[in-house]
Amino acid sequence: MSTENEGTAVPPAPSAPPVPVDAPAAPAPQAQAPQGPYGQDAHGQAPQDPHGRAPQDPQGQGAAGDAGHHPGVSSSAPDPSWPPPPPPTAPYGDGGSGSGSGGWGSSYQQPAPKSGRGRGGLVAAVLVAALVAGGLGGGIGYMLAKDNDESTGSTTVSASANGGDVKRDPGTTAGVAAKALPSTVTIEAESTSGEGGTGTGFVFDKQGHIVTNNHVVADAVDGGKLTATFPTGKKYDAEVVGHAQGYDVAVIKLKDAPSDLKPLTLGDSDKVAVGDSTIAIGAPFGLSDTVTTGIISAKNRPVASSDGSGSQASYMSALQTDASINPGNSGGPLLDAQGNVIGINSAIQSTGNGGFGTGQSGSIGLGFAIPINQAKYVAQELIKNGKPVYAKIGASVSLDDGSGGAKITPQGAGGAAPVEPGGPAAKAGLKPGDVITKLDGRVIDSGPTLIGEIWTHQPGDKVTITYERGGKEHTVDVTLGSRVGDN
Repeated sequence: MSTENEGTAVPPAPSAPPVPVDAPAAPAPQAQAPQGPYGQDAHGQAPQDPHGRAPQDPQGQGAAGDAGHHPGVSSSAPDPSWPPPPPPTAPYGDGGSGSGSGGWGSSYQQPAPKSGRGRGGLVAAVLVAALVAGGLGGGIGYMLAKDNDESTGSTTVSASANGGDVKRDPGTTAGVAAKALPSTVTIEAESTSGEGGTGTGFVFDKQGHIVTNNHVVADAVDGGKLTATFPTGKKYDAEVVGHAQGYDVAVIKLKDAPSDLKPLTLGDSDKVAVGDSTIAIGAPFGLSDTVTTGIISAKNRPVASSDGSGSQASYMSALQTDASINPGNSGGPLLDAQGNVIGINSAIQSTGNGGFGTGQSGSIGLGFAIPINQAKYVAQELIKNGKPVYAKIGASVSLDDGSGGAKITPQGAGGAAPVEPGGPAAKAGLKPGDVITKLDGRVIDSGPTLIGEIWTHQPGDKVTITYERGGKEHTVDVTLGSRVGDN
């Protein structure tokens, strides 16, 4: 999956739903990468974000999709430090550059490095396309007019001056869009070196906080420039309040925020059903205030995404939608039919490199959003403390998806213990070699899937874990611990 960060390539996403965990690193195809302990500090790689880049750490050690991808780590033990090693390549979300029908269970592709062209190249490509279309349209129009003038039996048909008033009720797509658009912004992030991209965000509160993806604002975190533009054209300078690489969520705040801000209403992503209507708002390929529609295609889809550098991963248990999501949609709201925010568009599955001069592919109807219930918790923590808080089980798990579950590695990253002494997993009796197959009844087919599932919970939550040891199945309750920060 690729995320929406424009100007940045997004890693591929898994084709089959993987299971995130306190992720240890999984073995890479050739060179081995260090594994990170999910539930501790390690993370894998994932699909691409719609921004041109769009993820978490279940155990306070694992890793976290406008969609993203990550390759598995090659070392036998997870890397306890954040970020985790890149997961296997799978194309995801922001019109990322991944190729193939990748998905969980398929090999991941390393995201392409950011191009130095930035937004300028994109704009030029779009303008060229517009000129070609305009010239073609004008030529056809001239030919039709010429034929009409030369024909002898042509007649003129006058249309009715008034076809009646058009009613756009609140429950219609037009009604929802009219209410939500004024509270969405197009975000431009630029690093000190001039590189950057475009994404989307939405008003979270009346104090001027805007929620978006981490990969949307990553370029502006260390002294860069950040602006947010409303549909009215009014542009505000902004600053990053906090960002979470693992969750791929960030909060920025408008400088000199207006007093009439209208926060979007947040829905309940736990109550979303497959088949529900969806409306996505964003700035695909820089086209601000674009509205697309679709449905919820699936829930709890394990997705791993990368920031485009291949070194940092995010994991999520995503809402899947067929609403068109492209680079630039990252960070934008995914709304239900009533206009409530049910997710943050973060990644897309991609079949290959796209055009527009960015090397990013567009939507193929497989978009992924971070559930709003999770994003709300993360945003509130960032506003309150400036740092993310991750739930963890305190064990290092393999990022390799070939073990039929999340396998606790024999050795932790950097020589650390695979099971944190005194941690949640240790207290529950889990040991190296155990393979976690379910969490609260949900199938866990890989380390990344376990990580994503753990990160949908909060520290202190009690979960039921099913695992296999020596060919026998066991079930145990685990009270999740916590880890503060991405590092």
